[in-house]
Amino acid sequence: MGYAMSRLEIESELFEGGNVTSEAGCSNRSDKPFCKVDHEIAQLTNLKSVPNERLHQLMPGKKKLPVSPVKMLAGREGNYSRRGGFSSADCCHMISRYLPVNGPRLVAQMTSRAYVSQFSAAGSLFVAGFQGSDIRIYNVDRGWKVQKNILAKSLRWTVTDTSLSPDQRHLVYTSMSPIVHIVNVGSATTESLANITEVHEGLDFSAADGGYSFGIFSVKFSTDGQELVAGSSDDSIYVYDLEANKLSLRIAAHMADVNTVTFADESGNLIYSGSDDNLCKVWDRRCFVAKDKPAGVLMGHLEGVTFIDSRGDGRYFISNGKDQTIKLWDTRKMSSNTSCNLGSRNYDWDYRWMDYPPQARDLKHPSDQSIATYKGHSVLRTLIRCYFSPEYSTGQKYIYTGSHDSRVYIYDVVTGAQVAVLKHHTSPVRDCSWHPYYPMLVSSSWDGDVVKWEFPGSGEAPTPVSKKRIRRRYYY
Repeated sequence: MGYAMSRLEIESELFEGGNVTSEAGCSNRSDKPFCKVDHEIAQLTNLKSVPNERLHQLMPGKKKLPVSPVKMLAGREGNYSRRGGFSSADCCHMISRYLPVNGPRLVAQMTSRAYVSQFSAAGSLFVAGFQGSDIRIYNVDRGWKVQKNILAKSLRWTVTDTSLSPDQRHLVYTSMSPIVHIVNVGSATTESLANITEVHEGLDFSAADGGYSFGIFSVKFSTDGQELVAGSSDDSIYVYDLEANKLSLRIAAHMADVNTVTFADESGNLIYSGSDDNLCKVWDRRCFVAKDKPAGVLMGHLEGVTFIDSRGDGRYFISNGKDQTIKLWDTRKMSSNTSCNLGSRNYDWDYRWMDYPPQARDLKHPSDQSIATYKGHSVLRTLIRCYFSPEYSTGQKYIYTGSHDSRVYIYDVVTGAQVAVLKHHTSPVRDCSWHPYYPMLVSSSWDGDVVKWEFPGSGEAPTPVSKKRIRRRYYY
């Protein structure tokens, strides 16, 4: 397939105060009533991304959002906020209007599937992991120069996940193995070949079980960089103490694979997990009432949970599900048990090689505890990820996700509208990452391409992308 310029598919009425046709928890059909998140998170999102109310009182004209840059500048010069400048919400309101949709421009083109693509917390580094053992770390501030080219050690099946330490000095990577490897990213060596040019230290997560073999789907550093949390194919959550260099906690957390796990906030006390048992669970390490008992359970997905992203406040998070939905959760609504019985399916389905059954698309969980549902993307073949947009530049106003249909979808958190759909790839987009400070988004796909989307872009002509044939392997 030759290169084609991608275009933003965006509802212009959204930016002019008009109606939109895609809603949270609603059908995308335009004849359906409009609905939005009627919840505290709507107010919190607006506080972080909507300009001061005084601007509407002082500026003439119809009250609508978004406020134009001219009015924002005029209001600032008139000191409408009485602070002498823009507030953080004003800045988010300005920047979040300009979505990273121009492009794409090629970052990498490999002959194996891309599984991981993530900016560092500061945005200065970018990590891309591929099925063929390659993990590349790019220096974003130096023109995307390859800072470290890592060849993974003892890889089983694929690189399932990576995580950079908060100080950007170390990277851990996982595969379908109980050994997590850690690499010194800060070293001067560019070509990092395991135990030949550099040592890739192995952290054994199976030590407590005497060498039992399992795979790790998800791994994350704690905010202080002292611990790792991991979710595994043996239905468990693991916490590894890096300072003590030993496994500190194992929780028999679910009744099926734990596909995703993350710390809820900076404290490191709360952990969120999602599993193929369709459940999201919250774990509080300060008060384990009973062994392997969660602080709470959240029901709503009809199929397995593929990924969880925390809003960072210890209260809200989102999850991607094999029922083709993203759900928004409030931990204050969690329950202490899972007494609800979904009953048996009236269809036979496996997401690894089958399309989602049409008769299942309109089904609803009888005890759905989520506060919003976002539909439009597809979650098939692999553990596709979803995220909140950055707090600094957007006020976490959006949710974005990869998709089996080779696209990236961006939703408005409050209205649920699909505000952008990015088209370029020819295979599932498993991961994507929004730069923490700039309007730039990078998507990675099973077609081997890692590309970046910007606003307004560098002004240069996009680089033509010549497709390389990728050898097909079994789905994961």
